Formats: sequence, C-alpha cells, structure tokens
Amino acid sequence: MGKVIAVAQQKGGAGKTMLAAQFAVALAADARVALLDIDPQGSLSVWGRLREGAAKANAGIEVAGVSGWRLGAELEKLKSAHDFVFIDTPPVIDSDARRAVRAADLVLIPLNPAPPDLWAAEGTLKLAAEEKRRAALIFNRAPAASKLRKRLEAEIAARGLALLPVALANRAGYANAFADGLGVTEAGPATQAADEIRAAVAALVNVLP
Repeated sequence: MGKVIAVAQQKGGAGKTMLAAQFAVALAADARVALLDIDPQGSLSVWGRLREGAAKANAGIEVAGVSGWRLGAELEKLKSAHDFVFIDTPPVIDSDARRAVRAADLVLIPLNPAPPDLWAAEGTLKLAAEEKRRAALIFNRAPAASKLRKRLEAEIAARGLALLPVALANRAGYANAFADGLGVTEAGPATQAADEIRAAVAALVNVLP
C-alpha cells in the first residue's frame, strides 16, 4: 500500500498546491504517484488538465478530485495502485481535511518563514496531534538566510516540531512550471529549483514512517 501525504495549511498563499504537484512530479521519476485534490478551489485538478497537453510531462502521475463521503473509497483505490499519494487539502479545518489527516502517514505543512504562517499552522498541528498523525513543516518562499528565519527555526526546534532541513526558495521557476502543468524537474531538470525539489523530496521520504 502506498504512503499518504496530506499537504495542509490553513493560511492561504503558503503554496500547498504547488508543493504537492512539485513533490509528486519529482517522485514520479522512480515511483508510482497519485494526487488527490479535495480543495474546493480545484487548482490541482486544473494543473492536472494542463498536464495532459504538456509535451514535457512524464507519464505516471494520476490526478483525481473528490470530496465528502467518497474520499475514503477513492483514497483506498489510489493507495492500492501507487507508491505515494499526495492530498491537497482545503485551507480550512473541515470534515474533508480531518478525513485526509486521519488517513495520512504524514501531514506536510508548508509555511513562509514568518510568524503569521506558523501561527496559522497551529490548527493543523493540533488536528494532526488529535488524530495521532506525524507532522512535518517545510519552509516555502524562504530567503537564503535571515534573522527571522533563524528565529523561527529555533522556536520550531524548541517546541519539538519536525522541520524539513531543505527550504524552498522564492523562485519564479516553480510558478512557471506549474502554469504549464509541469514540475520544475521536468521543465528545467538542471536548474537550482529542480535540485532544491529533489533534495526536499529526499528529506520528505526520510521522515515518512
């Protein structure tokens, strides 16, 4: 059965949809990967449709959209046929988000390295704890170095929370690739963004149970 990663964050603009797509594409080079869109905005489903006509898109990624009572059955189907399943969750804690977290092997929480994003992550961290699910944070759109980022890293460590050791920088390549239905490892496999994603994926796999 495949590993399930629920990408969740209550704060809009944290980049969870982009992150799910980028991680899935990078993993699909060596594994069977599915994406499950349960966010009512449906951005990941739009990306999946764009991908159908993208010349550089590699085969092997299934993109599905579902909500409500059908979520459990769809997830079980995807788990049985794939090595990894990423769930793009709604930016609110509702019944679908709770179902996704409950079913996850890992809850991945993207955040910009700023206090409001960490504050906004509290609800998701609480939900993961209630459901006894492992959670990990990842910095997105992060500057190479800043006093604020170091301060947040220290706070996260002091609280005993897991933070992936690879942060994603604020690179136009991510948005450009996403707009074409691609991941950066497809659109520009030799770029810094692609190297960054591959390193982040390795860190993610390392914390999976």
